[in-house]
Amino acid sequence: MPPRPSSGTRSEQRLTAIWYVVGFAFAGVSFVFLTIGAAWLISHRNRGDLHKGLPYESGIDTYGDTHARFGLSFYIYALLFVAFDIEVVFIYLWAIAFRELLLGGFVSMLIFVAILLLGLAYAWRKGVLNWR
Repeated sequence: MPPRPSSGTRSEQRLTAIWYVVGFAFAGVSFVFLTIGAAWLISHRNRGDLHKGLPYESGIDTYGDTHARFGLSFYIYALLFVAFDIEVVFIYLWAIAFRELLLGGFVSMLIFVAILLLGLAYAWRKGVLNWR
């Protein structure tokens, strides 16, 4: 029979595991603060003249209020774009593994696309895609 490990060995292993966690936590926190400190040291401290902080668009000085509000439709349109852009990534990955997925993978992708098409039809019906 193999010798049974003593309880001291088990407690030493637990202590070693705790020190690993503490070490990784310390390394993570140190990395964050060192990165912020390095960015502060490297950053441009001289603010320069007044023109340096002004908004700039194609070499033309701005006039009027540069903090204009955008309509909610712009944000909804952008969110729909991102959602369907990510859908393309999923479909691409599905197409790569299509031969291994067989019929179950095909049916699950049909369900996925059907749900997204229902969402698109709902948005279309609500008039979200109309540009005003």
